[in-house]
Amino acid sequence: MTATTPTGLAGRPQDDDLLDHVADWGTTPTPAGVFHLLPVVLGRDLPLIVRWMNDPAVAVFWDLAGDKSVTESHLRAQLRGDGRSVPCLGVLDGTPMSYWEIYRADLDPLSRHYPARPHDTGIHLLIGGVADRGRGLGSTLLRAVADLVLDRRPSCARVVAEPDLRNTPSIAAFLSAGFRFSAEVELPGKRAALMVRERALRSLSQSNHSR
Repeated sequence: MTATTPTGLAGRPQDDDLLDHVADWGTTPTPAGVFHLLPVVLGRDLPLIVRWMNDPAVAVFWDLAGDKSVTESHLRAQLRGDGRSVPCLGVLDGTPMSYWEIYRADLDPLSRHYPARPHDTGIHLLIGGVADRGRGLGSTLLRAVADLVLDRRPSCARVVAEPDLRNTPSIAAFLSAGFRFSAEVELPGKRAALMVRERALRSLSQSNHSR
């Protein structure tokens, strides 16, 4: 997936009220272990994220490979923005292993390319280590994070994502995580699959499982 930079208010300190305080969402159990979204601290996390972005399998979809200044600029734009996008490390059983962006899709440039609804929340995901890819971990964590969004953001009725159409493993992971394919959308730099997970369908699935 190609990362997008939020159009926040320049120079304004980050306030993630727009996303109901991601930093306070806490841990969540998953079949793979205990998972925690931790908002990025630039001085601590930049080297690791730069290394992940320079993996050739990642670089083709994220466009943030190269000198660390490229990734640093992308992260600073979010950290200094108005809180509509929060970059996070995904920590599994205490080990950082993924990079996430939780963002207000209805306030993002993405909203110009699909019929956005108020408080739609978007997800970008990068699985960092090669050993963590290709074994279903992505779908497990996507389901967990989508559940976190819906649990912690009562005003949000839908979680959305826009993986590159060429990234078939990513699309498969979203489908396995309970997202549905909604449409193909033409975005700057890529043609994407709009993936949607709706609160109503989640509630119906939970009801069916409880019977």
